[in-house]
Amino acid sequence: MKKSVYSIVLADDVVSAIDDMAYSLGTSRSNLINQILAERVSMMTPEMRIRDIFERIGRLMTGPVNVAQSGGSVIMLKSPLKYKYRPTVNYSVELPRSFEGTVGRLKISLRTQSGSLIGMIGGFFAVWIGIEGKYLRRLFPNGSPWTGEGAAFTREFIRPGGSVLSDEQLAEAIGGYVNLLDSCLRLYFEDQTSADRIEERYKQYLTAGVLII
Repeated sequence: MKKSVYSIVLADDVVSAIDDMAYSLGTSRSNLINQILAERVSMMTPEMRIRDIFERIGRLMTGPVNVAQSGGSVIMLKSPLKYKYRPTVNYSVELPRSFEGTVGRLKISLRTQSGSLIGMIGGFFAVWIGIEGKYLRRLFPNGSPWTGEGAAFTREFIRPGGSVLSDEQLAEAIGGYVNLLDSCLRLYFEDQTSADRIEERYKQYLTAGVLII
């Protein structure tokens, strides 16, 4: 959506209230005014679309995964892990305003200094990234969509063939992936010899049809 600079006259009290609201929402004055005016004239902005997708993702979460925070271009999800002191796995989904090329980014992290826990997380992602590489390598000519190490990893999402997705389809695709990843992570922590079972779940996920990779 193209943007231009315009001069408008506003009451100081109105600007002050807008600034307070913009700060609480983690956005700028101009962006908030743009959203308010867009809603008034029933126009969909990228920010409104992202908010709609995040609301859908939140409703799709299963098991112990729940929404911790949502605002701007990021939604934070968390899931307690069954491991001694029950650490929390943090999932962060970031969406671009343009929805072109990379359609989203998933970040997974744990705040821990436990060497054994970091080792288990690293072990799981070695299995998971290996499985994805086995089935999706040909779709990523520029290399793996994964980066990271230790207890923090990032995964880029793209649309196969540049397909156009509705908000509902994008939310279902991202939400479904997070649910699958979280369930397989739990399975790994229950049984570290579960690589074959994790691969079977992943194959079922692919067989059902995926809208993003």
